Amino acid sequence: MLSPQTSAVTLSLDGRVALITGGSRGIGAATVRLFRKAGAKVIFSYRSAATQAEALVQECGGPEHCHAIKQELASADDGQALVHAAREIYGRLDCLIVNHGIWPSHDAPIAEMTTTQWRETMGINLDSSFGLVQAAVAQMKAQPQTGTTRGHVVLVSSTAAQRGEAFHADYAASKGALVSLTKSLSSELAGQGIYCNCVAPGWVATEMSAAALNHPETSKKVMNTIPLGRVAHVDEIAGPILFLCTPLAGFISGEIFNVNGGAVLVG
Repeated sequence: MLSPQTSAVTLSLDGRVALITGGSRGIGAATVRLFRKAGAKVIFSYRSAATQAEALVQECGGPEHCHAIKQELASADDGQALVHAAREIYGRLDCLIVNHGIWPSHDAPIAEMTTTQWRETMGINLDSSFGLVQAAVAQMKAQPQTGTTRGHVVLVSSTAAQRGEAFHADYAASKGALVSLTKSLSSELAGQGIYCNCVAPGWVATEMSAAALNHPETSKKVMNTIPLGRVAHVDEIAGPILFLCTPLAGFISGEIFNVNGGAVLVG
């Protein structure tokens, strides 16, 4: 029987450095807070929310423990630039969380969707993710190994990646590509000590989803697809992301971790 002194379970990332994209708000900000509570030093990117980003840095202990980088993420070059800037701050990179992305909230039938919208969604959601992963994996391979792993990559996808989303084919396609990328990275990198997994949220209460969730008709349709009968809180997505970067997830690689209240099974 475990004694009271040995019965506690902790999710510790002491000594690790994490880069979290889209970290000033929503799921990203919740993930920044949770990684700091677990002991990691955290670098996060933001695009325009400078005031929120600075407040989050101070909340998480200031520049010694947390740092914000303003970075557009619309291309592979942007992603590579962010990793290179992050490396200069704390000298290494152990966890990459690719959380940023856009979801054009207006319905766009495929016959009417503009090439501009398609390319913008792909550039932000997919192309920059490639650049981030490419540069982060190179950094993880080059630096001294800490413990039994070289690093962790967690890509944030979506329920839409697995069952599609009518009138949002650009978003679903970009997030579906992240699912395939996760599986490819795992097959390539697991044997080298780099763990690659994916968290696929359903509907989450964030600024990005607020317009849809505040619309009575849309909100009713959404709730009817979620067996738990509610949308997620951002902390309920940040928790699984953290877990996948800890030793308790030491035999998990290439997994698509569905966090959607059972919605992916409903169709």
